[in-house]
Amino acid sequence: MQAAASFTFEVDAESCALAADRHNATRMSLMSHQSYGPLVGVPRLLEILRRQDVLATFFVPGLTAETYPDTVRRIVDGGHDIAHHGYAHEPMGTLTEDQEAAVLDRGLQALADVADVRPVGYRAPWWELNWHSADLLHERGFLYDSSLLDGDRPYEMACARTTGASIVQVPVDWALDDWEQYAFYPGWTGSGVIESPAKVREMWQLEAEALHRERGCFVLTNHPFLSGRPGRAMLLEQLIETVKQLPGMMVTTLSGIAEHTRSLGLDARHHPRLSAVAVDAAFSHLDI
Repeated sequence: MQAAASFTFEVDAESCALAADRHNATRMSLMSHQSYGPLVGVPRLLEILRRQDVLATFFVPGLTAETYPDTVRRIVDGGHDIAHHGYAHEPMGTLTEDQEAAVLDRGLQALADVADVRPVGYRAPWWELNWHSADLLHERGFLYDSSLLDGDRPYEMACARTTGASIVQVPVDWALDDWEQYAFYPGWTGSGVIESPAKVREMWQLEAEALHRERGCFVLTNHPFLSGRPGRAMLLEQLIETVKQLPGMMVTTLSGIAEHTRSLGLDARHHPRLSAVAVDAAFSHLDI
């Protein structure tokens, strides 16, 4: 294996809009924009993955699983990875450790009830991991997380308070997320600039080729309500074909990549946290 690639999908559906503002539930058109993902986008993407003989990782909030159980079961039946993505796409940075634990447990229960799966992977909503998250994930038997942005290849991430414990971290990148390219809905999100799929494919292909050259890990993040649209899905399939043809490129699920990383016996990386005192000291020259 020279490098690795994984195509990942966040099946947020209505949850991310509701987490941003619960009053969005009153906006029928916005809710329909989000439901396009599980209703239309996921089936189209699953067909593409079947044609390309590629297994992917789908991050599914518990609320999505309960709202669209047939869609989630169809993902499982296709042999794909189901991973944890919160219960209702909660903004993790605002939660206490106890609240985050409750989110993890409720999401796990929803996935078990709907699809009889126990995920080994996690991705924090909005990629907002907390300093205590690794410990909570390790306590629940997770193998990996995919929320941080500090590497070109996976690594072992040390837990903050559990001595000798770690989970695999599979880094992500905002440049490899379709949200930054396509997401727009009036009064909710986005700049109003919706990029051409041709431009997006060119950008993503350049990153895939560069990471392949550097023996790195290409992790693409797509949302079915965005990249499940016909023109975008067509260009995504072309990208998958290109990435598959890179010599020595292993295209697989994130769990497959995490298992390979775990087999390497890497030393765990610690993430030092600046104390409030240290942060204040760093800016003390401004206190005049």
